[in-house]
Amino acid sequence: MSWEQAEIRELKVNRYIVIDDEPCRILSIQISKPGKHGEAKARLEAVGLFDEQKRSIVHPVTHKVRVPMIDKRKGQVLSVHGNVAQMMDLETYQTFELPVPEDLQARLTPGQEIMYMDVLGRRKFSPQ
Repeated sequence: MSWEQAEIRELKVNRYIVIDDEPCRILSIQISKPGKHGEAKARLEAVGLFDEQKRSIVHPVTHKVRVPMIDKRKGQVLSVHGNVAQMMDLETYQTFELPVPEDLQARLTPGQEIMYMDVLGRRKFSPQ
């Protein structure tokens, strides 16, 4: 299991949450006051880690949500072909390919060590 449960009131901005099976980074949290017969509600704005789509949810603050386990790892660039880098994990020596974001394309060179994230079985470069 690569996620855990947490109540919405425990979450913080810039932490992570799973919305529609997509790991997302929380951009903002607004909590309304409890009503006469209800409990306080929270509105979360988040952006997908892999698809960059904005998502928002509204739930009571005691609602349980999934929080992905972010595994930050170090890898070495073996080769770069266009916008795909072949990588090797420096602990397990496993090789895999990662898409290279535009802002990294000019700076990525073979032999370089760089951090990447493994989230819910998917990988991407860590923001520098």
